Amino acid sequence: MEQHNVVIIGSGPAGYTAAIYAARADLKPIMYVGLQPGGQLTTTTEVDNFPGYPQGVDGNAMMEDLKNQAERFGTDVRWGMISSVVFSDTPGGFHTLTVDEGMQIQAQSVIIATGATAKYLGLPSEEKFMGHGVSACAVCDGFFYKGQNVVIVGGGDTAAEEASYLAKLCPKVTMLVRKGELRASKAMQNRIMNTANIEVRWHTETVELLGDQGVEAVKVRNLQTGVEDVIEASGFFVAIGHKPNTDIFKGQLEMDEVGYLQIQLGSTKTRKPGVFAAGDVADKVYRQAISAAGTGCMAALDAERYLAEFH
Repeated sequence: MEQHNVVIIGSGPAGYTAAIYAARADLKPIMYVGLQPGGQLTTTTEVDNFPGYPQGVDGNAMMEDLKNQAERFGTDVRWGMISSVVFSDTPGGFHTLTVDEGMQIQAQSVIIATGATAKYLGLPSEEKFMGHGVSACAVCDGFFYKGQNVVIVGGGDTAAEEASYLAKLCPKVTMLVRKGELRASKAMQNRIMNTANIEVRWHTETVELLGDQGVEAVKVRNLQTGVEDVIEASGFFVAIGHKPNTDIFKGQLEMDEVGYLQIQLGSTKTRKPGVFAAGDVADKVYRQAISAAGTGCMAALDAERYLAEFH
């Protein structure tokens, strides 16, 4: 069985930054990229708030840059997904990871950077039209709705960002917000309110999606009056939050009620020796590329110091 110093699970800003630091420390890291190589950032076109890119950068291009940098220092980037884990309780002991429900490898330290996944409303009609008018990624799928009216659900930064992106492509974007205010940052709120073709419907929830082969309209209800009406739209975008990708760690690592990994304050350490968590998998507060990258750096340094005790 292959034995490694450090295996990194996941390939977003946290995973790649961890790989860069671990490789430069000569730990010869192995990375498994998972289901979404590059992570959530690959669903974003313009990343404008990452330091060092004065003109902004495309999310995919940025992830490719990070990947190339990690590989330049010797990271072994592998396609595949870690499907199950058995973590050791023994300091210095090897953790066993199963790749794609088949091959097993061992690692003396593991950095978890599996990120989070978009949530959906859970409507039967939403499931019915998945891929036929329903999407959780405006940047991935917005182009298909160019020149058409769309609806987006949510009131946070993600919803606001996606609404402003869609507004560049679509004549009318209707934003459904359950409360009477947006949770988004002030800058994003200002952008929404100053975009002429975005209409915000406050105190509004989705009842069902209407259509034959795909979405043709959205039935909504005003939560204050109970009045229902129908908005004609061919695209329905969901931006209501995320679920951390931690199912394979259940029962082995401490999590909060949502599933975010619990780490020791001021570090990336989990309660298992040699197991570290970085990025959105352990961060429900900031969830930014730059903060994920920062914790990726921390995880690699934590792993390096941990491994130094046993070599």
